[in-house]
Amino acid sequence: MVRHLGRSRSRSTGPPGTVRPHRVPRAFAEGEPGARRGPDGRGPGAGLRSVLSGRSVAGQVFVLQVVVVLVLVAAAVTALVLQARYDSTQEARNRSLSVAETFANAPGTRAALNSRDPTAILQPQAEATREATGVDFIVVMNTDGIRYTHPLPDRIGKRFVGTIEPALRGKSVTEEVEGTIGHLVQAVVPVEAPDGTVVGLVSAGITTEHVGGAADRQLPLVLVAAAAGLAVATAGTALVSRRLLRQTHGLGPREMTRMYEHHDAVLHAVREGVLIVDGDGALLLANDEARRLLGLPDDAEGRHVRELGLDPATSELLSSRRVATDEVRLVKDRLLAINQRPTDLEGGPPGSVATLRDSTELRALSGRAEVARERLDMLYAAGVGIGTSLDVTRTAQELTELAVPRFADFVTVDLFDAVLAGEQPEAGPDLRRTAFGGIRDDAPLYPVGQRIRFVASSPQTRSLRTGQAILEPRLNKAPGWQAQDLERTAQVLEYGIHSLITAPLRAGSLILGLANFWRARKPEPFDAEDLALAEELVARAAVSIDNARRYTREHTMAVTLQRSLLPRRLPEQSALDVAYRYLPAQAGVGGDWFDVLPLPGARVALVVGDVVGHGLHAAATMGRLRTAVHNFSTLDLAPDELLTLLDEMVTRIDQHESEEGGSAPVTGATCLYAIYDPVSRRCAIARAGHPPPAVVRPDGSVEFPDVPAGPPLGLGGLPFETADLELAENSRLVLYTDGLVEDRGRDIDVGLELLRDALERAGPSPEDTCRAVVDTRLSARPSDDIALIVARTHALGPDRVASWDVPCDPAAVARVRSSVTRRLAEWGLEELAFTTELVLSELVTNAIRYGGAPIRVRVMRDRSLICEVFDSSSTAPHLRYAAMTDEGGRGLFLVAQLAERWGTRYLPGGKVIWAEQPLP
Repeated sequence: MVRHLGRSRSRSTGPPGTVRPHRVPRAFAEGEPGARRGPDGRGPGAGLRSVLSGRSVAGQVFVLQVVVVLVLVAAAVTALVLQARYDSTQEARNRSLSVAETFANAPGTRAALNSRDPTAILQPQAEATREATGVDFIVVMNTDGIRYTHPLPDRIGKRFVGTIEPALRGKSVTEEVEGTIGHLVQAVVPVEAPDGTVVGLVSAGITTEHVGGAADRQLPLVLVAAAAGLAVATAGTALVSRRLLRQTHGLGPREMTRMYEHHDAVLHAVREGVLIVDGDGALLLANDEARRLLGLPDDAEGRHVRELGLDPATSELLSSRRVATDEVRLVKDRLLAINQRPTDLEGGPPGSVATLRDSTELRALSGRAEVARERLDMLYAAGVGIGTSLDVTRTAQELTELAVPRFADFVTVDLFDAVLAGEQPEAGPDLRRTAFGGIRDDAPLYPVGQRIRFVASSPQTRSLRTGQAILEPRLNKAPGWQAQDLERTAQVLEYGIHSLITAPLRAGSLILGLANFWRARKPEPFDAEDLALAEELVARAAVSIDNARRYTREHTMAVTLQRSLLPRRLPEQSALDVAYRYLPAQAGVGGDWFDVLPLPGARVALVVGDVVGHGLHAAATMGRLRTAVHNFSTLDLAPDELLTLLDEMVTRIDQHESEEGGSAPVTGATCLYAIYDPVSRRCAIARAGHPPPAVVRPDGSVEFPDVPAGPPLGLGGLPFETADLELAENSRLVLYTDGLVEDRGRDIDVGLELLRDALERAGPSPEDTCRAVVDTRLSARPSDDIALIVARTHALGPDRVASWDVPCDPAAVARVRSSVTRRLAEWGLEELAFTTELVLSELVTNAIRYGGAPIRVRVMRDRSLICEVFDSSSTAPHLRYAAMTDEGGRGLFLVAQLAERWGTRYLPGGKVIWAEQPLP
């Protein structure tokens, strides 16, 4: 009943003695033993009659609930009947259409329609199907609607009754008709020839009463259940109404209204605020005095107490339902003593009742307590709100956001440039304005980013020199501060800023800069208590700024190291168009790396690696592995052989780390090494624990080739395997590290599918592919480094490659020279003919003399002229200085002098000696 109480201006006209008492003995109110008569002096039978009579509130509720139950039962029965009818019709449609389509598409139906006597063939089949499926008829007809079959033989040969035009156009049609056997649903389906021509029609139909019946069977059960539910609901409603009758003491609406009017008059006449709040914190009732003391809006009743504009402490107390005795709260300009008691201590409804008494004489004491509480709260907020990031500028800005407007109207932070760079600051008068916060943005103070040189008489310089905070209570009487900049200080005073506290940001023995607190709106100047609070705030902020400075230094060192170890630019080569991306992780620098390495014979090696972990150790290890790959690639090894050497090197590094007491082994490094040959368009790939590559074919399809996954580097003892891929020209080879496809919240299989989708939508160029992958796959702050290389393949066509088989005959050298000279003339390289003849003469002669058959010569025109001689011998030639008396030994020396580069690479069936000459 409390929820319905509120302020009312009506007044009762009856004598006060007619009001029923608000509280009755517990035994009578709760129906305990001894309550032999009702609250109105009548027995229990009279109470039940009062319920059924409908004159009391309980009786009216009883009648209303019974009517609602009857309406619900009627609605349930009606809904069941309608649903049953709809289900019967829908099932008839589905069954007739299914049977018609099945018979129309059955083997032999189309052939029977084209036979001389379709009826003789189709009538038995139609009747058998009708009996098996339970439909009422199956009719086969020609395109004119003349029946071939019918359950009644006398109907055969007559025109079908129904719609057949859509079926003649090749579409199935279902309709409801009223037939001689009742309401039925029939479907007409075309029988089509192989060329799509309609050669006949099949119709199946069924009456809805044959598919229904469930509702008729369920209706008696529903009616019985409804009757039982009505009986139970009526009995329950009677019990509830009897309970309501006891709680309302048998009062009728008129009597309850009269009692409410007297209750309302007394409640609003007292000069003490009264509030009633329910268990959810919503305001149920507030008298006139409570509205005046708290300044409540007109629509306060029904709203949560936290929505009434009260201070948080008062709102928390009124919604907490806890016991309070004379607790003093400052509400607007009044000090209120609040008493509160819960209403459910003796079985009442959940909630609380609070009384308010004005105690303004305690205002001064409460004001000082509030100031102390606010300062403690500010210091607590400084501990959790300053230093949330490891960014120097952001940390300085957090100090300004905390202090404005709770402590000062404007706050500026000035730091040494060395602090912003992460270095250790040196004492001096020059600082840079790093952060600004204020109640307005147009204050005439130095702007953020400006370098400031403070004069010797300024409080800032004195604070830096002494390391102590300095208070200037009245800036208009501070000549030392005004001497800093006469024009600007005059503008500051004119703006209304009148008081200053400047405090050094000290971290141990280091002074990082200054924090300046300015007051303008409050007329009172800063005092000694404000100075102490400012020192506390600045001391907490200085520790966070110093931590950010140290992190900045370490991060800058690690980033500089990593950037220096990654390739500055890609080498020039013609086999691949390459684009790449490197994105550092949120946690800092890591060990991801990549390289593009030109190899002899116009080939190019691509390498991607990842050292597990972050920081300087990972970056340094990455540099060691990258250097090792550079060195091993000069040996022109197969990918699996190179990874084997790299694995041995990592194992030795781990052993040295263990012997020296190191705690950061390299185990966990992965690598993928690929060599692309533009002449054969074949790519040899091997990987050591690295994610598989992706290949985007020229048609845009994406696949992940099956490249055997070797163990990560450093495990040792397990072999690596090389996969040989043939790539069409303009294919895109995509290499990446695991940070692109895997993180803590996503499995690698899901990441690979997302990568596939991004590659399928990417443009044809490597740069477009990189951009699409990064834009669609990368989160705002990745948890791991990401290295990505996209290489589009080119082919060195037959017009730029010439090869000859050479017999093991010294006379064949002359024929090779002639053939090469003619090919160089075709290429317009006559200037290189002489040196090329000398180089090939020496190399072919050595192959014939010291090598073995077969011997082949290949010449390629790329960015340089490349000459290769292959023989089956595995012995390597060595360059040496021939003595004056030696008859030989000068051939390779001559080749080394004429060629820009030369060398040897080994193949499974022999070796290749190559030499490169720059093009004119």
